[in-house]
Amino acid sequence: MRIVHLISLWCLLHTSAALEDIPPEYLQAAKQIAERLVTTSLGPLRADYFFRVVENLVEGLPSRQAYVLANAMCAATIARGRDQTPEYYEPQLKDINFQFRTPCKRRTYPIANPSGLLSDPNFDPNKKTVIFSTGYTTTVNNERHDALSKAYNCRGDTNYLALDAGDYITTMYVWSAQNTDTIGKYLAVGVQKLSEFIDVADLHLMGHSLGAQIMGSAARHYRVLTGNSLPYVTGLDPAYPCFNEGETLTTISASDAVFVDIIHTNAGINGQYKAYGDVDFYVGGKFPIQNACRTPQCSHEIVWEYYRESIYPNNERNFLARRCNSLYSLQDGRCNGPEFPMGFAVPHDLIGRYVLDANTEKPYGQNATADYTNPDTSPCGACPSSCT
Repeated sequence: MRIVHLISLWCLLHTSAALEDIPPEYLQAAKQIAERLVTTSLGPLRADYFFRVVENLVEGLPSRQAYVLANAMCAATIARGRDQTPEYYEPQLKDINFQFRTPCKRRTYPIANPSGLLSDPNFDPNKKTVIFSTGYTTTVNNERHDALSKAYNCRGDTNYLALDAGDYITTMYVWSAQNTDTIGKYLAVGVQKLSEFIDVADLHLMGHSLGAQIMGSAARHYRVLTGNSLPYVTGLDPAYPCFNEGETLTTISASDAVFVDIIHTNAGINGQYKAYGDVDFYVGGKFPIQNACRTPQCSHEIVWEYYRESIYPNNERNFLARRCNSLYSLQDGRCNGPEFPMGFAVPHDLIGRYVLDANTEKPYGQNATADYTNPDTSPCGACPSSCT
């Protein structure tokens, strides 16, 4: 397989167009490898890293080129104005809901008036609350909410609210991308209503892909509504196409909330490439293909599995990262600063760009211990059989 990748790489690099689309970090990585090969013997690290560069170029570059085209089309469409989106696909406040998830039940409350949560026997306004939004082509009843709600219910100190955006992020991508700002505006209204009976200081907005962009928008609109900033927003591989500098749609960034952390797993293809958060974690550096994946889509999706793993007791420090400029520098021992956890236990005063790597199989965190809690097999947070 590696010989095939080498041949494919040779073909790619012998076209000027391919060279223009190769991310600078890849070319720098190749230069670093070449320099080290001249001065040192080829050890296991050099070989592994070399082939990782090759594999990511071969597997990721065609997708990157396709997304450059898609992004150009998206920008051109958005530039024509909001009125290009059919009215049927424009979000309506009445269709947006919170779905409160307990180990055994799912109950829906309108985002425009979520006060019914107060009379819900399982909702505790004194607990922390997390609101999570999934991404493109998803609806509220999906495995991501199943997995994350189970993890938070395992901890027992958090109300889990799944954002139900209806079908407004399942339509054509350009329209779905445009809809994130409107959905975010509606969510800000819902958060303002929630603040009447929960402590906003204990609220955490989190989203994946387009869901991350919804949460960034919600935080910005909340500040416009109230004059105050929300405390905490997390972006899991925030969507890249249509959300760029100079474009109409604004990407999630550090200015959206008091603390914004972003995890990148498919940089420059489905997910954002640049660092926009207070702290940005690059799993596998800026390579677009994760160790456990063979495709960009898998790499874009796996981020929520990383985060889920970090939520469970005993797993909070499974993903330790160091401030670093590349995976090569990290593996070569050039980044010697302190390690900090990515995911659930991230310190809220952390700033900068951090790099780490992940395993090819579960546990994905390379710092997992013998006390690791397996999210797939642990009964913690699941509905007891007596309640089903």
